[in-house]
Amino acid sequence: MPTVTDRHDRRHDGVRPQARKRFGQHFLESVWAEKVVAAAAPAADDTFIEIGPGPGAITRPLAAHARAVAAFEIDRDMVQHLEVGRPENLLIVERDFLKVTAAEVVEALSRLGAPADRPVRVAGNLPYNVASPILFKLIELRQEGVRIADATVMLQREVADRLLSEPGTRDYGVLSVLIGHKGDVTRLLNLPPGAFRPPPKVRSTVVRIVFHPPMPPVRSDALFGALVQAVFTRRRKVLSNALLAHAGAASAGATRVLGLAGIDGQRRPETLSIEEFARLSDALSDLSGR
Repeated sequence: MPTVTDRHDRRHDGVRPQARKRFGQHFLESVWAEKVVAAAAPAADDTFIEIGPGPGAITRPLAAHARAVAAFEIDRDMVQHLEVGRPENLLIVERDFLKVTAAEVVEALSRLGAPADRPVRVAGNLPYNVASPILFKLIELRQEGVRIADATVMLQREVADRLLSEPGTRDYGVLSVLIGHKGDVTRLLNLPPGAFRPPPKVRSTVVRIVFHPPMPPVRSDALFGALVQAVFTRRRKVLSNALLAHAGAASAGATRVLGLAGIDGQRRPETLSIEEFARLSDALSDLSGR
């Protein structure tokens, strides 16, 4: 989990936090921290949710440029460090973001006086081992009423490549389809291992995801997600075989589902566009009555 620190940290308590292997921490050099904040492009009327602020090199500039920041941090030592010299428009919440509820997020934003009628933005240097679950968590929170407009997040570059991949490519898969169904992804910044101390063994990328309603709409979002995940467990198989990994499709009959969707069963899952996955899902929904 590359986290960030710079000269700002030493102004608050005179002690630079130490990277901890338990959380996979790597501190971002100040020049790169400035670039990440610039990529997030905070505006004076923006309210941010920050995921994993670490010692706060990104957090404090966000708070300086934005209306307010609610930062969710799992590391108690980092929370204590962030509380020293904390500006009034910054709220630190000691919480595992994957376990946070929509009600907790709304309550944190309310404590900051964030306008209820305005969308919020997300920034974060995501723990790389749980980056994908956190992205799905953001979608879940949106579905539960948290008005998240976009997320500017740092990821392992391979994860970013999957988000940005096109049908028919090696990286195209579950993440490409399910995130792409609900957001537009743009690569903003690539970071080398040398941008961190100590250098991690992976490369990093900052992306922005601008969320939108499901495009195209589907009859059952849960069915769409389950179907995509099921067929990609057999990505090397043709669709007529891969569809059998989903119990509902197996029961309805893969040939019937493909026929109703108008898709060739000899194609492989990684060749289908998001729109074609939506057609498959809706065909199965029609046949199964879901």
